[in-house]
Amino acid sequence: MPQVPIIMPQLGESIAEATVVRFLVQPGDFVEADQDVLEVETNKATMNVSSPCRGRVARWLVQPDCSYPVGAVLGYLEVAAEEAARLGLTPQSGASAPEVATTTSPISATAAPTNNSVKPTVRGLPVPADAAGVSYISPRMKARMNELGLHSADLAGIAGSGAGGRVTIQDFEKFLADLEKRRLAPASSMRVAVADAMRRSWTRPLATVGLPVRMDAVMEHRKRCEPRPGPTLYALRALALALSENSAPAGRLVGNKIVLPEAIHVGFAVEAEDGVLVPVIRDADKKSLRELVGPYAELLELARQRRLPREATGGSIATVTNYGTFGLTWATPIPLPEQTLVLGLGAARRVPFWDAAQNQFIPVMEAQLTLSFDHRVLDGGAAGRLLARVAALLENPDQL
Repeated sequence: MPQVPIIMPQLGESIAEATVVRFLVQPGDFVEADQDVLEVETNKATMNVSSPCRGRVARWLVQPDCSYPVGAVLGYLEVAAEEAARLGLTPQSGASAPEVATTTSPISATAAPTNNSVKPTVRGLPVPADAAGVSYISPRMKARMNELGLHSADLAGIAGSGAGGRVTIQDFEKFLADLEKRRLAPASSMRVAVADAMRRSWTRPLATVGLPVRMDAVMEHRKRCEPRPGPTLYALRALALALSENSAPAGRLVGNKIVLPEAIHVGFAVEAEDGVLVPVIRDADKKSLRELVGPYAELLELARQRRLPREATGGSIATVTNYGTFGLTWATPIPLPEQTLVLGLGAARRVPFWDAAQNQFIPVMEAQLTLSFDHRVLDGGAAGRLLARVAALLENPDQL
């Protein structure tokens, strides 16, 4: 019977590879067109690969826990000639396709790259106390780093032996050899994606301002709502309203131009397994807090399961992160590479507050708000005014 390949699809604009998680069908099983046959994991979510047409699974060419590039042949279906012709597919009759190569070593000082293999890279390498890091990268070393998928940030642990403490190619190769002797754990695709995003974010001058905000009104407002919005959603809605009044602080600097937002799409950080996902609420300024509760809860659950659809990510102009869920009162979050702002909310604590009307201290629930921003776009005054407006809205939640 003719055979039709099952191809690794393009799972997103920036997705170049995916890791096989598990097989949903086995060789010999009959499947329908568009039936899910394979579960894969990208750096953003867990997705399914579907059958291109009706047929019987002939064989799989891939293995679980291995990564494969977009366009790789994952397996073959045996199909009727009429079925293949009807869908305009090109069958492979009697062909024995080569299996997609895989590799299990995260770093090899001598391994040559293969056309079809995808090797996970390692981040967060051990850092000797006396290492000053790589200040100059020669073309030869840069080529070697590109071969291994390394960035300069990964080499902060190398102590240079060259002139002026310069790291030589011999230092680099010795560093790699020493790594091979240590116990290495492969970084997950999500961990690598987060590391890459933070590396790109840190190329900008970032700053953080903070402000205390009383949360008593929010806590009282929540009691009157059913279902109850979470603190993160209150902060997200307050930020959206503040930016709807003046969206310039969320602009992005590109060259000598500031790109202003076209819409108030705000993301929120969700801790997932070995990383963070940022689902996005579209037009958060045009929907009331009550209207956002349902969509927020749905996106939160999908993010925790790592099953966010493509349309639920990307395109946001700012992010809200509630690090108070970890008991933290203060933090300096880093904006995403394509954003200028990230609003942080700390854990609420009962503190004394001077009430001038009563001429005495009263107990209030107070949390710390932080706003981290790209200092090329915003100065401290503009960031402080934006943060003060967000705090004022949180202290008057009926306006949300």
